[in-house]
Amino acid sequence: MLMASSLDAETSTIGRTWPIAEPDALSEIEGRAAQVPDMKAAFGPRERWSAMKAATLGIARADRNRTVVPFYTLDQDIRLQDGKLLYAKGYSFNPLAYVSLPQRLFVVHPRDLDWALRTARPADFILLAAGSPGDADAITLGERHSRALFLLEERVKTRLGLTVAPVIVAQAGQKLVLTEVDRSKTDRRAAR
Repeated sequence: MLMASSLDAETSTIGRTWPIAEPDALSEIEGRAAQVPDMKAAFGPRERWSAMKAATLGIARADRNRTVVPFYTLDQDIRLQDGKLLYAKGYSFNPLAYVSLPQRLFVVHPRDLDWALRTARPADFILLAAGSPGDADAITLGERHSRALFLLEERVKTRLGLTVAPVIVAQAGQKLVLTEVDRSKTDRRAAR
């Protein structure tokens, strides 16, 4: 017959010990969060925040594909620590020759957000272009849909040559493929 045996382990202290001097991390976070000013009281309603202004785009009226090679030109010299010139100001290169964009970018107006949420993969980025007056802001929409949403910045719009939305941006080799989507067509197809 097998009998269960219990083992009692004792612990020993080897060397000197000191009480923990650091404050509890959660208490630190809660304490600092309590000190953050009320953003609305400090800066007014979000719709007036300049940081919450997205770039404006027209509405895609036709399905269209086009490509962009996102060349970048250095605006200053790049030097090594010892001062030796690595790349001179004016040097142009394609960043996609060195890195890849594993996710797609969905650039949409707030009115097309539901379509983007249904179509995008979890790793894809959704960028919101400026919407109509009365549309919820990106923070509110992100909280409502439990998904990180980003604002389309003017520099991204310019760099990609964006004029309309929705558009899906995906990497193909060393270029970006921009697929403009006429939502009126996709809505009609879905209704059938």
